[in-house]
Amino acid sequence: MPDLLLELFCEEIPARMQGRAADDLKALVTNALVERGLTYEGAKAFVTPRRLTLVVGGLPARQPDRHEERKGPRVGAPEKALEGFLKAAGLTSIDQATVQADPKGDFYVARIHKHGAATTEVIAEIVPAIVRAFPWPKSMRWGAGTLRWVRPLHSIVATFGTPQDEPEIVRFEIDGIVSGDVTRGHRVHAPGEIRVKRFDDYVTSLEKARVVLDAERRRDIIRADARTLANAQNLELVEDEALVEEVAGLVEWPVVLMGQFEAEFLDVPDEVIRATIRANQKCFVLKDPATGRLTNRFILVANLDATDGGKAIVHGNERVVRARLSDARFFWETDKKTPLEARLEKLKSITFHAKLGTQHERVERIARLAKELAPLIGADPAKAETAARLAKADLVTEMVGEFPELQGLMGRYYAAAEGLDPEIAAALEEHYKPQGPSDRLPVAPVSIAVALADKIDTLVGFWAIDEKPTGSKDPYALRRAALGVVRIILENGLRLGLRDLIYAQRDLAISKEADVLRAKLVKEFLESHEVATEHLAELEASKGGDDNYIHLYELMDRAESVQRTPPVDAGVAEKIADAYVSRFTAVEWQTVMPLMDDLGSFFADRLKVQLREQGKRHDLVDAVFAAGDGSSHDDLVLIVRRVEALETLLSTDDGRNLLAGYRRAANILKAEEKKDGSGAFEDAPDPALFAEATEGALSAALDAAEPAAAAALAAEDFPAATAALAKLRPEVDAFFDGIMVNAPEPALRANRLRLLARLRRATRAVADFDRIAG
Repeated sequence: MPDLLLELFCEEIPARMQGRAADDLKALVTNALVERGLTYEGAKAFVTPRRLTLVVGGLPARQPDRHEERKGPRVGAPEKALEGFLKAAGLTSIDQATVQADPKGDFYVARIHKHGAATTEVIAEIVPAIVRAFPWPKSMRWGAGTLRWVRPLHSIVATFGTPQDEPEIVRFEIDGIVSGDVTRGHRVHAPGEIRVKRFDDYVTSLEKARVVLDAERRRDIIRADARTLANAQNLELVEDEALVEEVAGLVEWPVVLMGQFEAEFLDVPDEVIRATIRANQKCFVLKDPATGRLTNRFILVANLDATDGGKAIVHGNERVVRARLSDARFFWETDKKTPLEARLEKLKSITFHAKLGTQHERVERIARLAKELAPLIGADPAKAETAARLAKADLVTEMVGEFPELQGLMGRYYAAAEGLDPEIAAALEEHYKPQGPSDRLPVAPVSIAVALADKIDTLVGFWAIDEKPTGSKDPYALRRAALGVVRIILENGLRLGLRDLIYAQRDLAISKEADVLRAKLVKEFLESHEVATEHLAELEASKGGDDNYIHLYELMDRAESVQRTPPVDAGVAEKIADAYVSRFTAVEWQTVMPLMDDLGSFFADRLKVQLREQGKRHDLVDAVFAAGDGSSHDDLVLIVRRVEALETLLSTDDGRNLLAGYRRAANILKAEEKKDGSGAFEDAPDPALFAEATEGALSAALDAAEPAAAAALAAEDFPAATAALAKLRPEVDAFFDGIMVNAPEPALRANRLRLLARLRRATRAVADFDRIAG
């Protein structure tokens, strides 16, 4: 079957756009073909810095014929309706239609047979439309035409045919660019025209013209040749897959070379050298496997086979690298002259967020929180406070200004150069961690305290100003911050309550809410003189003490209802509002409690994601979160232990049978509570009403299991708690085998339902079995 070869050859395709462009071309073309009835056997897209190529294999030569029936108007319909029907159906006379009987009468029906178009005609129709509407993130228009493309489009190859036959050129034109079978090779080595026929011929011709079409093969060449050159010098390549991807998008004919720079630059931190060489020259660095330190050699990738073996190319890169490293060394030496402490004043000029203040204000908050958290983690409070105060100081250094990705790390280097405590220096780098699910965690107590303080401040702050993640949007990376808190707590085994962490930063939430309330009050006061006068009088009356405080929200409701009168002076309005906000301490709980609940639920969702990624059953996680005592919402370490204990229980026959018995009990109770009301059977069962031995046996088993499970929960021995429940299995089975719960006698029925309610309470103390699937 025939294949389609399509190449769009242009001036340049930026490396960052290439992968997406190849995927888009494949999807757009193949979807359009399928929509027109042209199925295919396979398709693959390729991209180089100058061309976007697609091959679609196994296409039919033509579209399939189509047979359609189109129902028209009723026989005897007006002439205008008949004319519209004939035009829509492509008929010239009503005699070409047939009459079809229908319960509502006789109708005209057009039976249409459409011959499928040649595939080349379909391609010629769809490709120009796709090219004109191609979804480049950025595009340009050039010349006199209207076409927009990432860079000027020079030529289009479009051929169609079988491997055995001479392929046909698919003829179409886009803004003066006529499709054909001519492409060009390497910009330097083979700039002339190359005539191609089909895909295999195309790939071979490009290879001869110094173009490697397949991006994956270019990446393989770069990796292999770079490692070979490094090994030849007894060095090790510092792997950088993102850079491999980028460089492979810059070259069509990768040639790997090695350069070097003066060893004196190695006094600059390794990360700075790597960032400098990587960012400015797209080069790879090499390290000494014996020491793990960088060497003064680097790997570069050229786009041609130079006649001098690449000497001039290497020399040019060395000259630029040398200049960039000179700049980096200047930044390094200059930055070290100013202590981190002396840089804090400059943080006042950097806005963190318009509603959350400057970086300096944020640092002060983080420092207070880190000091408060330190004893809970086993960290020195003074060190934690100092580390937090200095954590953002490197943001105003020359080095971080040039390479923002080095923030934190440079803080550690500058702190070490100053001779600061190693724990403080480490915290300056590690407080940003983890940056992602695979990033390492802070493990030193001081680092943990600052990292948690930094993330909690971020989360509480954005929650307080109502800037929460929505759907897939999370511009402030709040999900990542919350997951970082979860991982730090879990993987370090920290016994910290999430609500305590959130409440520790309550002042931030309260101040943000106070700003909102203050603005609302001022608006009310400015709009109504009566409202302002009334509030001023009540403020005066409240001077007697806390007992006279007026609930702020009630006050605002009252303000809403007062008739608008001429406004008061702005200064007076602000003064009254400030006085109210400063006096009404009720705002603390009105603000913090809802925020704690909402943010706590957000943490719970992140924890569920984390546990599911670790292979934990989502239903067991939900069951533990819904446990009766509510403590599992707060202590992450306990949540994991409970889930693991529940997994162990349900892996046994006793556990599975107990679950089945619980479900039976819960279903009966649910049905009966609809009749008698929720909570109708929560009283303790009366032993005097037990009519069968199995009732007494279940009650006795619960007498033993409930305190045993409660003691185990109190001791945080969750396997023992679930084991205590597992022992109920025989009595539960026997109860349901020999007892009719809904006995005719009302007292007997109610007592048996109270016994089942007791069983439900006992199990829910460990986990909510209603949420367990299977």
